[in-house]
Amino acid sequence: MKAAVVHSPGAGFTLEEVCIDTPLPKEVLVDVKAVGLCHSDLTMASAELGFPFPAVFGHEIAGVVREVGDEVHNLQVGDHVVAALIRYCGECARCLGGQSYYCRNVHHTLRSAEQPPRLSLGEQSLSQAFALGGFAEQALIHENQLAKIPEDLPFEQAALLGCGVITGAGAVLNTANVGRGESVAVIGAGGVGLNAIRAAVIAGAGEIVAIDLSESKLEKAMGFGATRCINSRDVDSVRTVWDSIPDGIDHVFDFVGSSEIAHQGLEMLSYGGALYLVGIGGNDVPITFNAFTFMRNRNRIESVYMGSANLKVDIPYFARLEANGLLRLDELISDTISLDDINDGYTRLKEGKVSRLVVVNP
Repeated sequence: MKAAVVHSPGAGFTLEEVCIDTPLPKEVLVDVKAVGLCHSDLTMASAELGFPFPAVFGHEIAGVVREVGDEVHNLQVGDHVVAALIRYCGECARCLGGQSYYCRNVHHTLRSAEQPPRLSLGEQSLSQAFALGGFAEQALIHENQLAKIPEDLPFEQAALLGCGVITGAGAVLNTANVGRGESVAVIGAGGVGLNAIRAAVIAGAGEIVAIDLSESKLEKAMGFGATRCINSRDVDSVRTVWDSIPDGIDHVFDFVGSSEIAHQGLEMLSYGGALYLVGIGGNDVPITFNAFTFMRNRNRIESVYMGSANLKVDIPYFARLEANGLLRLDELISDTISLDDINDGYTRLKEGKVSRLVVVNP
């Protein structure tokens, strides 16, 4: 099968003919129909972060089950599925307590060193980023990383459910549990931030403030339900927030991941408000704050991993929301591309001229 292989950090994506193994127990072979381009894959593929190369990236996968291994009980051939990079064992106390995103046994979804690799290029084994490897025609995935979705949901839209949607919307609905009438600020109105805005609308938030440097992104944010938009290139976003919302913001979501943005988020918080760190800006992003003021105002900082999602529950839930027109994922997708256009696609994303791009396999 064809796959986009990254041979070393920063080497870019090269289309290669690779071999994929047959499913072992609890594994599922998926025909990849669509896979989204996410910045996380590019970050992992570009930097020395200890990840083994050569590798196949791509984690926003939607497709059809082609083959199942022994002991796979919840999926069958022909099912439409979405994959997510949340890995869990399903047996530990955290998993059984509904916090699979905190599972400590993520190796449960991997093959052991004694077993043959799932992917290989000649005699060389290939790593699967996040145990998925979706920039390919097929993917071999542990059943715990797959959720069944309705067959009438287009694959391009479904691909976004496993990362962008559960990260953005999940941060609002799961992690923050935003309540009716509460105020929300979304810093970074890209694809994930727009999902957070839609979730804030669904949650019944009173004020939904979108903050970004791009006027076109802010215009889209307003269309997705933001009640106020702030272009932080032109004005002081913190002062503007306090001028328009005297009580401050109850829930600030940072989808950028820089020290400066995190500091701005802290300064916007209401009494008892919380800052949620969602975006990944790099290895070294220090956050400093006045501990006395922070404690006096009963503020909180929380990191958010994959929207605190239980993928077997949340992905079908978000699929139903999309079926009812509540997420508007079709409006997030700027264009669809082919597998051999990934390098160009990431260039377009870095230029900031598109919201989301999706690889579609014929």
